Amino acid sequence: MGNRVSILVFGTSPPCQKCLQAEREARQAAAQFPPGEVTVEKQDAFSETGQKYGVMITPAVVINGRMVAAGRLLTEPELVELIKKERGD
Repeated sequence: MGNRVSILVFGTSPPCQKCLQAEREARQAAAQFPPGEVTVEKQDAFSETGQKYGVMITPAVVINGRMVAAGRLLTEPELVELIKKERGD
């Protein structure tokens, strides 16, 4: 229980509204857990990291190395559930 969770939010540069919203939702979800347990990092979809995860459509969300959404905006409650699963809560 309480495993660390890393969230990567992939978007375009400059970011579109959906990409900005995806990052906002992820940060709000992360804020519901103890500080430092859930990290959120914004990444460019066309970066090497984006290629590594096969990002073809934005926004895309990767949690602990696993793509959980592509081309779809995850809401804060959806992300909280995914984080809880990842943590083993």
